[in-house]
Amino acid sequence: MPQDAPRVLVVDDDPDVALLVKTVLERRAACEVVVAEDGLSAVERLAVFTPDVVVTDIEMPGLDGLELLAELRRKDPLVPVIVMTAHVSVEYAVSALRAQADEFLTKPLDNARLVEAVTRLAAEGRARREANRSSEVVLAIGAHPDDVEIGVGGILAAHSRAGDSITVLTLSRGSRGGDAESRQHESLASADMLGARLFLKDLVDTEISGGGATVRLIEEVVQEVRPTIVYTHSSHDRHQDHRAVSEATVAATRRVGTVACYQSPSSTIDFRPTRFVRIDQDLPQKLRLLECFASQTAMRDYLEPDFVTATARYWSRFGGGVAVEPLEVVRETAEFIGAHELARRES
Repeated sequence: MPQDAPRVLVVDDDPDVALLVKTVLERRAACEVVVAEDGLSAVERLAVFTPDVVVTDIEMPGLDGLELLAELRRKDPLVPVIVMTAHVSVEYAVSALRAQADEFLTKPLDNARLVEAVTRLAAEGRARREANRSSEVVLAIGAHPDDVEIGVGGILAAHSRAGDSITVLTLSRGSRGGDAESRQHESLASADMLGARLFLKDLVDTEISGGGATVRLIEEVVQEVRPTIVYTHSSHDRHQDHRAVSEATVAATRRVGTVACYQSPSSTIDFRPTRFVRIDQDLPQKLRLLECFASQTAMRDYLEPDFVTATARYWSRFGGGVAVEPLEVVRETAEFIGAHELARRES
């Protein structure tokens, strides 16, 4: 399914109607469709699925279509909503429109009109979100050069495309893993490709602590940059520097709204991502970022394009598409880049 396929939530307590709408939208409009059998189930689906359009019946048990519409407007005022009903009275149409429905369709549905409305409103809804989207201030923190590019290179490329401000903080020059001067130049080249600001610190490679000086260094950068989103190492990692940076970052960014941890090649089986970010469009740029680290590619198999691509492909089984970067979310109040493309892992 294409990465930009319209995402549609269909809500109807009649399974035959729901199946018909789902089939028409999948076959004729290449939509990604999730079905909910009533209003309450729809609200639950919204916790794990961010639709571009909601198509809902009016008469349903529990939470009816107009009550669901009011709930949708409270949760996400920008999502377009199409209301369906078997009743063609003016009263029903007026009720739907007063509740801020974007379109009113009568049953039996005209399939062509359904497809046209969903396609048009999906595009309009995405345009609304883009117009109302506030630029994010991103801080990506790694223990060594190339850490953030391996973990969230695709996500950072997406932030760059969106015009967000990006800062990379690397806490050591990675002298234990190669020539520090070469790695510094490689980090600068990667940051330049992203349009990112680079802070390259001088903590001792393999001896980074999780408190004290490390926390203060990160706090200084946080104070200067004022990030809205921070990406850092996971605590579930065999490398002591990665664990230490994760611990220090969580302490130093306690006032930042969104903090998420990325996967490293040394992550353990306890790395349990809760958010999966599709990077179909940005995987080629991630590979170009990793090419900047020429001193490492000759001796690190995990930097080979085939390995990186296969890893992203593996995680797509949870996030959809063909390439995904996984994240452990520590806390989240800001919206991740490309939020309509994200999917949480269901328990």
